[in-house]
Amino acid sequence: MLTFKNVSKEYEGGTKAVNDLNLEINKGEFIVFIGPSGCGKTTTMKMVNRLIDISDGEILIEGENIRNKDIVELRRSIGYVIQQIGLFPHMTIAENIALVPKLLKWPEKKRYERAQELLKLVNMDPEYLDRYPNELSGGQQQRIGVLRALAANPPLILMDEPFGALDPITKDSLQDEFKHLQKNLGKTIVFVTHDMDEAIKLADRIVIMRAGEIVQVGTPDEILRNPANEFVETFLGKHRLISERENLQTVEQIMNPDPIAITENESLSQAIKMMKNHRVDSLLVVDTSNHLKGVIDLEMIDKNKRKNVTIGQVMETEFYKVKQHVLLRDTVHKILRNDMRYAPVVDEDNHLLGIITRASIVSIVYDSIWGDDAASASLPV
Repeated sequence: MLTFKNVSKEYEGGTKAVNDLNLEINKGEFIVFIGPSGCGKTTTMKMVNRLIDISDGEILIEGENIRNKDIVELRRSIGYVIQQIGLFPHMTIAENIALVPKLLKWPEKKRYERAQELLKLVNMDPEYLDRYPNELSGGQQQRIGVLRALAANPPLILMDEPFGALDPITKDSLQDEFKHLQKNLGKTIVFVTHDMDEAIKLADRIVIMRAGEIVQVGTPDEILRNPANEFVETFLGKHRLISERENLQTVEQIMNPDPIAITENESLSQAIKMMKNHRVDSLLVVDTSNHLKGVIDLEMIDKNKRKNVTIGQVMETEFYKVKQHVLLRDTVHKILRNDMRYAPVVDEDNHLLGIITRASIVSIVYDSIWGDDAASASLPV
């Protein structure tokens, strides 16, 4: 799909941002470029749609040299998503999504239908089509930025730190959403990030760069198990090199299968009783079919204690949850990095299956950092 042959970018004064880069990217592959600031990852990506010109070498898309293509046609044939989103404030959401199809002279009806179709992919109601960007949250605007890149159905999409400015919960949600979307649509993605956790979560293969050159290319597991050198190992961080000795792979393997939950139509007083009985300060909230709906804690109850309301009316609906087959290492990193106390575990239909707590991952992290040596060490009391 995408080939880099001896690609270099040299600026005036002889500074090489990219030096003799060679890489084959397969159709439908999710490739993440990562490395320290100034390593050449963004320059490499921007050379693909000729936002930055190549100094030496060739970049081929489906066998055709990009230098032989009209630059306008090239850019319209490649999706492009950036952190700043770049939605036009005077255009409706439908108009923003369908911008490239309009430039390609699609009929107006077809453009609107395409916008409707894409909005469904990210679980946003059709009513959003006639709204303007300032009426949307940051996460919703970023979704629209992604949909705009998909609108003309390009086979290749470039993404430059698209989720970097979002809060952790919105970021996690969008990462999950986009990875699912990419698998279903089969798009080839070139993604640039400075966040190793994001790279590990999203990538089919990770390309680690340093000083304009590729240091290591491999699947997340290959890189975590066999870092190429000390630079890669340091860049990954020891806390990510989770021990394989227990053969733990997914969250399902360590979750508590009996989470404490309450139905959304119960009263606040019933929630207090349950918390007291189980000696906890928060509860997961489900419906009568055991679909996870939200969470409620003592603070929420205290704020609403004088109101005649049900749990479902005051619970928090924006929270981190994880599917049962998600890789354990991704969840461990997320819980520790964001100082979360727990993460509910659900199946593909959002049925509550269990819960992972910080306590349940302590031994995994302990072993991954200190290993067997710590077991026999004499630690001060």
